[in-house]
Amino acid sequence: MATYTMDFEKPLIELEKKLRELKGLQGAKQTDVASEIDYMEKQLYKLRKLVYTDLTPWQKVQMARHPLRPRTLDYLNHMFNDFTELHGDRLYKDDPSIVGGLAHLDKHAVVVVGHQKGKNAKTNIYRNFGMPHPEGYRKAMRLFKLAEKFKLPVISFIDTPGAYPGVGAEQRGQAQAIAENIMALSHLETPIIAVNIGEGGSGGALALSVGDVLIMLENSYYSVASPEACATILWHDETKAAQASDALKLTPDDLKGFNIADEIIKEPLGGAHQDPDAIYFRLRKCLQKHLDNLKRSDAKRIKQKRQKKLRDFGHFNDKQPVKTKSG
Repeated sequence: MATYTMDFEKPLIELEKKLRELKGLQGAKQTDVASEIDYMEKQLYKLRKLVYTDLTPWQKVQMARHPLRPRTLDYLNHMFNDFTELHGDRLYKDDPSIVGGLAHLDKHAVVVVGHQKGKNAKTNIYRNFGMPHPEGYRKAMRLFKLAEKFKLPVISFIDTPGAYPGVGAEQRGQAQAIAENIMALSHLETPIIAVNIGEGGSGGALALSVGDVLIMLENSYYSVASPEACATILWHDETKAAQASDALKLTPDDLKGFNIADEIIKEPLGGAHQDPDAIYFRLRKCLQKHLDNLKRSDAKRIKQKRQKKLRDFGHFNDKQPVKTKSG
């Protein structure tokens, strides 16, 4: 059975409950409920399709935060072969909210790195809820440089509400670590593919997002601030998060329209957590395609195209007339 935790999923809960009750009666003597089960399964599918089709930006944010959604290590363990995790930044300590190492994606030897959230209270505390410290970003930097040295493509996985904002993190150079990662990725002479699998919060997400190709799962997002924080700043009312989500233009469709995202991976009905194997299969095929294309190009040429792509972000036409109050 599917798992529902979001407010907009509530209509599905009662129907699923009735379906479970019917299936429980199926084995009873002289009870033929097969036709009723078949009918209810069809009704459930129709309702699920209705609920999950054309989700609002705020609903997509909620889906991206789903506690059962596959995490970076799930993708690394189910899509890649011979994944060997590397630890530490060689300066301060290991940060469990960033994971990475060496792996194979079929014929391609790659370096993989990504944000790692937990799946329950205990593991979320250990992973700091996917919010890296500076040493996490420096660990990622170490892996980026390793990839460049051995001419290996980088595949990064983004899933963070943002970098950890604590005093200790700031004292150890949080902003500088993020900025140095962004700069290093823009200059790295090896192919880079970034995959947003959930949340993309502010600079904490950008530190792993610069690349030649940006792939976004259907229910993922990028935002300069969380919708709740945006609503608090603009309207002094956190309950207006849905309104803020609309204004922030944070969905994959929005970002593809701005020529920031390159490809959107469709998720199973109800989100990636409803059928993880399907999303692993789709993403694996997508990564193979882009790796094959990128590895045909010279590393210096790849870097030049990446830098041009970055410079083109936010480009506007200054020839357009400026509207004034007088018209």
